[in-house]
Amino acid sequence: MDYQAHETAAIDEGAQIGSGCKIWHFSHIMPGAVLGEKCNIGQNVVVSPGVVLGKNVKVQNNVSIYEGVTCEDDVFLGPSCVFTNVTNPRSAVVRRGKYASTRVGKGATIGANATIVCGNDIGAFAFIGAGAVITKAVPPHALLVGNPARQIGWMSEFGQRLHFDDNGHAVCTESQQEYTLTTSAKDTRAVHRIK
Repeated sequence: MDYQAHETAAIDEGAQIGSGCKIWHFSHIMPGAVLGEKCNIGQNVVVSPGVVLGKNVKVQNNVSIYEGVTCEDDVFLGPSCVFTNVTNPRSAVVRRGKYASTRVGKGATIGANATIVCGNDIGAFAFIGAGAVITKAVPPHALLVGNPARQIGWMSEFGQRLHFDDNGHAVCTESQQEYTLTTSAKDTRAVHRIK
């Protein structure tokens, strides 16, 4: 075993745990779950069958990651954030096996108590503020807050808010990486790192 798990953690047969992972108190990793290398799974976390976590995913306390969710490398899931996997649940109607999928892109952050309604992908390096409710797809580098969530800006790969000049150019205050803001013919905007 080349990972650490607290004695109260339940790791079911058939779960795949990458080397260097840490799994803390009262967490449950179910059969068919896949954790990449160096993931950190906080207290009271459930990782359901079919969930895939990339390398270095950090899951804070009290998060349930349901079947249909994939997190790419370096994703941060804040305390008590919520994923759904059925858009119209009813106790009396069995919808097992009809789960909607949600992909969280590389380096994205989901803040504490945020809710991700299933079927809405989160782009790479996006930043979802605490308590936000995501009801539509999130572009890469986008900063969203509120309920329902609305985009209020853009974030760098280092998690700093980007401030674009009139030429659509911004520099991350922490990393000095440079970014450009483009607008497509469909009036959608996108951020690209240029150096």
